[in-house]
Amino acid sequence: MQFSKLRLTGFKSFVDPTELVISNGLTGVVGPNGCGKSNLLEALRWVMGENRPTAMRGGGMDDVIFAGASSRPARNYAEVALLLGNENRTAPPSFNDADTLEVVRRITRDVGSAYKANGKETRARDVQMLFADASTGAHSPALVRQGQISELINAKPKARRRILEEAAGISGLYQRRHEAELKLKGAETNLARVDDVVEQLDSQLNSLARQARQAARYREIGEQLRQAEGLLLYGRWKEAESARLAAALALTEATRIAAAAQVAALQASKQRGLLEGKVPPLREEEAIAGAVAQRLVVERDTLTDQESRARQTIATLQSRIQQLGNDIERERGLNRDATETIERLNWEKDALDKASLGHDEKVNASNEDARDAAVIMQEKEAGLDKQSEDVARLSARHQSAHRKLEEAQTNLAKREDQGGVAAQSVISAQEGLKTAEERLKEAQTKYAVSQETALRAEQLLADMDRKRVDAQAAESEVRGALSEAEGESNALSAEVAALQRVISRDRDTGAQLIDEVRARAGYEAALGAALADDLKAPIVGPDGVSGWARLADYSANAPLPDHAENLAQYVTAPDVLSRRLSQIGLVSRMDGARLQGDLQPGQRLVSVEGDLWRWDGYRAGADDTPTEAALRLLQENRLLALKETHAKANAKATAARQAFDLAHATLQAATE
Repeated sequence: MQFSKLRLTGFKSFVDPTELVISNGLTGVVGPNGCGKSNLLEALRWVMGENRPTAMRGGGMDDVIFAGASSRPARNYAEVALLLGNENRTAPPSFNDADTLEVVRRITRDVGSAYKANGKETRARDVQMLFADASTGAHSPALVRQGQISELINAKPKARRRILEEAAGISGLYQRRHEAELKLKGAETNLARVDDVVEQLDSQLNSLARQARQAARYREIGEQLRQAEGLLLYGRWKEAESARLAAALALTEATRIAAAAQVAALQASKQRGLLEGKVPPLREEEAIAGAVAQRLVVERDTLTDQESRARQTIATLQSRIQQLGNDIERERGLNRDATETIERLNWEKDALDKASLGHDEKVNASNEDARDAAVIMQEKEAGLDKQSEDVARLSARHQSAHRKLEEAQTNLAKREDQGGVAAQSVISAQEGLKTAEERLKEAQTKYAVSQETALRAEQLLADMDRKRVDAQAAESEVRGALSEAEGESNALSAEVAALQRVISRDRDTGAQLIDEVRARAGYEAALGAALADDLKAPIVGPDGVSGWARLADYSANAPLPDHAENLAQYVTAPDVLSRRLSQIGLVSRMDGARLQGDLQPGQRLVSVEGDLWRWDGYRAGADDTPTEAALRLLQENRLLALKETHAKANAKATAARQAFDLAHATLQAATE
């Protein structure tokens, strides 16, 4: 097996597409420690089917993807392609259709790996068997890593045997032997399982036989039941025939009676026409009598309430008069006591005045008696002042009680006059009520005669009920249309909300150029293939480190190949993409490979389906998994289309709601 070329993209330190041409003879890679020489050997083992992360010097298989640096963003995928010479057509039949065999392994972060052989997806097992048949592979001793020479020298005979088997070209046979042993073990397990299934089927067969016997018995009993039911139905038919003959005779008699009743109905109709003319005056008199009776009943109740309140007021005033009489007697007693106290004080004052006459010459001799008298006099004066205050307070209370007595007497006289008038009104109202009751009895007698007019009201009710049924049917039909319109609107609203959440979650990761880029419907895959993960980078200023910076347009753009349209006319994007978009052409899938050789440096071609052809010879088919950028652009366009459809659905639902409201209002009017 001759290796001719190794191409790496995003694998470990090879972030940019890199090709290693392996020519005939000896091809060497020379460089200092850490420059990535070992990564080439690991890439070769990885593309041949290595699945152990430790063999790739990592903790997980996603570690082979470029993780980013201070000046470069991380990649989302890694790809390694190995070109093999197949001029002698020694490859297996499934790969032996071309002179060159290209094996590609691509890994996407958090998704996994995928293999392709000459552009067709294939299994990892097929790729491993391809290299095993050629006496090589990911675990081949011919791929010597660091420290493997000493391992081979100190290896056990079993490990050395693997080297001899590979040199003899029989490692593929041992691989197939291992697979055959695994298949034999699986077949033995399946045979054991088949025995279990056979036993289970035997038990089911016995159960089905028992059920078959029960079914046969059921059919016999069913036949007997059908015969019995036939006899029963025949007997019922005979009874029904006899009943039919009797009903026919009864119908003839009822027809004769109905004819007589119809004649009587015509006469009653004439009589009803005569009576209908008398009904309106009677109904008017009944309404007047009812109103008068109601008014008299209200007046009677009002007068009864007024009478009860007047009696209560009289009783209250009488009790207050009695209380005022008691207050007057008490005040009179207090007044008498005050008068006696004043007379006593006046007598004492006169006695003191008489005692003091003619004794001026003895003042100097009786100073001691004078001081005693002065003290006594001060005490008497204090008592006199207190008695004077009591007299004034009792006088004021006496005047107030006298004034309240006069007001009570006046109110009592007024209430007695009002009570007489109210009693007279009650008597008059009772007499009027008796007259109204007599008129009400006469109106009730006349009302019994006017009940025949209710027949016309019943006919009118039947007509209105038919209108209500029609309105209800129309309302049900409109309700169904409203439910359908609201269901469609709700479904579109849920889909719009889901897409908005997905897009918002992508936008929350940070500012990206894809947030400002839009592609015309149908061209999302072309733009996604042309720009891919570059759309995830942000827009930066002149001093920005990682992202899209605004540069002046080319003074003269290199012309695109013939029959290639400029993709920019189908894209709405910021100015930072003007240089990139000016060098992207849109062609059909049939013309892409033919025009790829005419591309200038930096140019690329894409198809509507998502194929890519670059100026440097790289091409990618649309059969690959769509890029995240293409999916995001599809989601944006889908969201815009859904919003327009949702707006139309809302308008339709609003119109249906209005129609439903109108039909519902019509139904309510008919029901009322």
